[in-house]
Amino acid sequence: MNLRSNVMRIVVRVGLTLSLVCLVWLAWAAMRGSIALAADPTGLGGTADAAVDYVWILVCAFLVMFMQPGFAMLEAGFCRAKNATNLMTKNLMDYVTGSLVFFIIGYAIMMGGDWHGLWGTEGWLMLGDYYDVDKYLNMFWMLVFCATAATIVSGAVAERLKFKAYFIYSIVVSAIIYPIYGHWVWGGGWLSQLPFGLGAVDFAGSGVVHAIGGFVGLAGAMVLGPRFGKYDRDGKPRAIPGHSIVLAALGVFILWFGWFGFNSGSTCNAHHLRIAVIAVNTNLAAAAATLSALLIAKWRTKKWDTGMALNGAVAGLVAITAPCAWVEGWAAIAIGLIAGGLMYASVKFLEAKGIDDPVGAISVHGTCGLWGLLSLGFFADGTYGNYSVEAPYVTGLLYGGGGEQLLAQFISCIVVFAWAFGTGYLTFKLMDKAFGVRISPEEELQGLDIPEHGTPAYPDFVTMRKS
Repeated sequence: MNLRSNVMRIVVRVGLTLSLVCLVWLAWAAMRGSIALAADPTGLGGTADAAVDYVWILVCAFLVMFMQPGFAMLEAGFCRAKNATNLMTKNLMDYVTGSLVFFIIGYAIMMGGDWHGLWGTEGWLMLGDYYDVDKYLNMFWMLVFCATAATIVSGAVAERLKFKAYFIYSIVVSAIIYPIYGHWVWGGGWLSQLPFGLGAVDFAGSGVVHAIGGFVGLAGAMVLGPRFGKYDRDGKPRAIPGHSIVLAALGVFILWFGWFGFNSGSTCNAHHLRIAVIAVNTNLAAAAATLSALLIAKWRTKKWDTGMALNGAVAGLVAITAPCAWVEGWAAIAIGLIAGGLMYASVKFLEAKGIDDPVGAISVHGTCGLWGLLSLGFFADGTYGNYSVEAPYVTGLLYGGGGEQLLAQFISCIVVFAWAFGTGYLTFKLMDKAFGVRISPEEELQGLDIPEHGTPAYPDFVTMRKS
């Protein structure tokens, strides 16, 4: 315990020292005049078309932000009542943490220029030329995606992770893990410059957002180990039912609704009428994956498994996120049908391997995120460019594009898994060595709500022992 306490003190001191250094540097730079405000942060003089685009992107960003309560309800419903307050707090704090950290550090690393295809080097705190309406708009759009990537992990590590560990992990994801891979794909980094097809592409984030969250979640679940009671003495998995399928269903409907902003808004242009195709494809893939997961569950268990159907819907949404602008409706259905099956198989595989994921986040976001990246290498129809109505168009194998785009997508799949899992495992392992990431057995049996927060989610149903 003394070693852990000493390590923790060192970590805190290093963090405070770095923060102080940053503040001193900013003050020094401001006095020297090297940090200057942009000439016109108001955006006055912009065209009417630009104003429409701004409103479109902001409204879609608000829809993506509204997905946060969707994730919160889904996770709470799939978990036990004694951990509901903890899950609400974690979902709140990863958005709060992400908002601050991404503004201060993350956006600069993701979109602030390019250093040898690896990361950005300018735009810290959105100062200087980054105090600009265009860049503020882009920062907010990337921020809500960042918060989505961070919140995915909370489901995979639910019911056994210390709150302070979750707080630290949220900072790492928002400052480093999401921004760096995001730069490689969306910020002009090396993956987008691969000499195959148009380089690795990802329209709205099957990889940049969902696979990142899913595989960091896998790392966290592996470091933590399964919940008490998940496996019997013979190692056979046992179901631990969540406390409210109603909340889980509400969460999925909120996510489905918010996803229309997630995908359609990624045109970043209200005048690209491709938004109609994107909206239809998003809806079709979700519907097909729901049906696929439900029918597979019925075949395997003889029950119409509502939980699997709900996760199937999200799996379809995740899978269509990368190819949504580049595929026809029939292909969106095919992508969704496959996503539902992949999600079901992945859940059972991870469970058999002793990896406890209470809400299925790894399978839904990690496995189906990879499928989304690969699918556009097969199904991209060659009628829409890389965020442009102009050529060159993204063309998949089935439409005569050869295997180049598919190869680029495959490389991106390998990279996102290695990056997200590797950095996630390192983060959780270092925290575990420093102070232990898992709550005590007594706290886990009691639930995290009272030990961690002092507030049960349902006080009328909690019996407190008299002292």
